[in-house]
Amino acid sequence: MPKYTTGEIAKLCGVTVRTVQYYDTRGILIPTELSEGGRRLYSEEDLQRMKVICFLRDLGLPINSISQLLSEDDPGSVIFLLLEQQEQLLNEEIQDKQDKLSKLETLKKGLKAVENFSVESIGGIAYTMSNKEKLKKVRLTMLISGIPLSLLQWLSIILWITKGIWWLFVVWIVITVPSGIMLSRYYFTNVAYICPQCHTIFKPKFKEAFWARHTPSTRKLTCTACGHHGFCVETYGKDIENG
Repeated sequence: MPKYTTGEIAKLCGVTVRTVQYYDTRGILIPTELSEGGRRLYSEEDLQRMKVICFLRDLGLPINSISQLLSEDDPGSVIFLLLEQQEQLLNEEIQDKQDKLSKLETLKKGLKAVENFSVESIGGIAYTMSNKEKLKKVRLTMLISGIPLSLLQWLSIILWITKGIWWLFVVWIVITVPSGIMLSRYYFTNVAYICPQCHTIFKPKFKEAFWARHTPSTRKLTCTACGHHGFCVETYGKDIENG
C-alpha cells in the first residue's frame, strides 16, 4: 500500500505543504503513521480524504463545517444542510457583488456626464444613487395620483364630442387646477437638484421649478450656491433646505 509524504500529498492535491500541515493541526487530516525520522506519512485513504477536503473548500465551506462533517458517523444527514447553508451564503455574496457592480456602472456613467471632475462630483453622484429608490417612490406617487385625473379628462372630452356633455370637462378643469398645484408642491417638496458646476444640492423656489424647462431627470435652474444657470440633475431631497 503506497505511503505519501506531506510534500507528495500536497502536490497531488494542488495545495501547499503548509495547508496539509494546517489540516493536521486542525485534526481533519491526521497522518496514518510517522516514520522513524518523525516524517508524516499518509495512506491512500488519507489522500482520498484530502481530495474531499479540497473539494469542499473549493465550494467555500469553512474548516469548522468540514471538520463537523468528517467527524459525523452519518455524514449524509449533515452534508445536505451544510450545502444549503453554503448555497444561501454564496447567493447573498453574488447579490452583494452585483449591487456593487451596478453602483460602479452608475458611478462611471455619472462621471462621464461631469464636465469639471472633482471629489464633490463623486459626492453628488453618490447622494443620487443612495436616494434613487426614494425618488422612484415620489415619482410613482405622482404617476398614480395623476391617473384618475387623466381618465376624467379623456372621459369628459369623449362625452363632449359624442354626447355634447360639456359640463364634465368644466368639472375636470375645476378639479385639475388645485390638484395639479397640490401635487406639484408635494413633488418639489420631495426633490432637490444637483448643480453640475459646483455640485451643491439645492432646492429652487417653487415658481422657478414649476415653470422651468425640464427632461425626465434634469431641470433648467439657477444654482442657489454659485449662480450657475443650466440643467441640474434631479434627486431626492425632502430634508434639503429651500434655497
